[in-house]
Amino acid sequence: MSPRRPRSSWSDEQLTYAWQSASLLLGYPDEQLLDRDLPVVRAAAAALPAELGAPLTRVADGLAGQPLEVSQADYVETFDSRRRCNLFLTYFAHGDTRKRGVALLRFKQTYLRSGYVLEEAGGELPDHLCVVLEYAATVDLDRGRDLLLDHRAGLELLRMALRDDDSIWAGALETVCATLPPLRGDEREAVVRLAAEGPPAEEVGMTPYGTPAFDALLTATGAGPTDLPMPSLKGAQG
Repeated sequence: MSPRRPRSSWSDEQLTYAWQSASLLLGYPDEQLLDRDLPVVRAAAAALPAELGAPLTRVADGLAGQPLEVSQADYVETFDSRRRCNLFLTYFAHGDTRKRGVALLRFKQTYLRSGYVLEEAGGELPDHLCVVLEYAATVDLDRGRDLLLDHRAGLELLRMALRDDDSIWAGALETVCATLPPLRGDEREAVVRLAAEGPPAEEVGMTPYGTPAFDALLTATGAGPTDLPMPSLKGAQG
């Protein structure tokens, strides 16, 4: 962990519970989520302080309270069709530019330093938030936390976008951001700049939605990435 960064006030166990729960909730909803994962998330949330646990419980309650097919369609509409609700962390910093490929490689190298080999065939890209959270929770808490802090502005923009949309998944990002130290001056400036300008726009044919699972969903629904306004800055953490 970088010595320049303040340590979290949360215990390692609390971070593990919070990050693993958020990772489960932000995955594509399926029968396993309803039957196995939601009870695990509820138990973990109950063991956490309210600031971390209550938002996770809200997401679990929302997913349990509507038909699975509704959650699945909502997930595709939210995360696969809206660039401002992107779950790929390097997209906020680099957009569809050549620099994003280098950033993805840095994620893989970080995983390898912990002895973690990401399954690539049919799996997610290494910067997918669910992957990063699971790595942080179950493999290397310090390196995983540094990856989250490296992309703090993007996380904050994603949190605000989900909040602005009144998304069922907003609580998961609320918990993730609450596990991190308060925004510093330079991070707050980065959030303001990203909200105003959006990610870099140099197109090189690399889509942040370019994973087999997501591409199949987009093909089936006829959906595609849609440019929408960046989220408002009200409620940004100070």
